[in-house]
Amino acid sequence: MIYIIMGVSGCGKSTLGAFLSKKLGWPLHEGDNFHPQGNIEKMARGEPLTDQDRLPWLLKLHEVIERERASCSDALVACSALKRLYRQILLFGSKALASSSDPDQDILPPSSPDVFFLFLHGDYDLIQQRMVARRGHYMKAELLRSQFDVLEPPSAEENVLPLDIRRSITDMATEVEKHIISLMSSPMP
Repeated sequence: MIYIIMGVSGCGKSTLGAFLSKKLGWPLHEGDNFHPQGNIEKMARGEPLTDQDRLPWLLKLHEVIERERASCSDALVACSALKRLYRQILLFGSKALASSSDPDQDILPPSSPDVFFLFLHGDYDLIQQRMVARRGHYMKAELLRSQFDVLEPPSAEENVLPLDIRRSITDMATEVEKHIISLMSSPMP
């Protein structure tokens, strides 16, 4: 089972991921570590990333997810996954690009049965405060608005568990554990 922890910068993806990784004993693949240097430099200058900037990064994360799935491992991936297309790339790689640009291409399913999105959502002002307070991260607080502008919240058909970031990390982790237990106790299709 793979959980992709998603949301805008500053919502707590890394914090929840680290907490869940320790609690569940699952590896955490921190999306920030897979960005090409050019992306990091661009964000550090306060420039928002484009779809083109994000593509190589998303494809690298797709490879990580596929490697974990192929080994039948449980894992966590922290990645903003702001748009539906980005989430499709994480799930299906370059097939998602072909499907989105070619109407004759088979339409991909909205989800994969063993991959779930944990959508950390919250108020702009709360997240802005968190970003201003954090130190040592290349993502500038001024870029938060651009992330909210492009955010396409996931729909229920995308295997999403929404988590309100006003809750504590412990509360959110408990909800994720309940989700895992419910999946393990329900028969697979």
